[in-house]
Amino acid sequence: MYDKGDIVDVTITGIAPYGVFAKIGEYSGLIHISEISDKYVRDINQFAMVGDMVKVVIIEVDEENKQLKLSYKKCDRTKKIKICDMKIGFKTLDEKLPEWIKERKAS
Repeated sequence: MYDKGDIVDVTITGIAPYGVFAKIGEYSGLIHISEISDKYVRDINQFAMVGDMVKVVIIEVDEENKQLKLSYKKCDRTKKIKICDMKIGFKTLDEKLPEWIKERKAS
């Protein structure tokens, strides 16, 4: 039995223009194309292939029909993201170019 909000690994069982079908145990699920990414998904086949395992969040459970609505993008957001230190201020290219050259030589 699964609950809304659970993060689970599912196996991709099929691909359609509107989403990806998945299975976990006796439940089948759909990752709708709108739940794959916040950005435009040009080719859903680039997301996954049949047989792949993908980590997703359960966004709705239909116990009677053993069906799940799944989201990849919501699970993807839970991953830790390294944030770069940002320097406030504006420098012209003439000012910044010598700094970039020094950084490149140092690395």
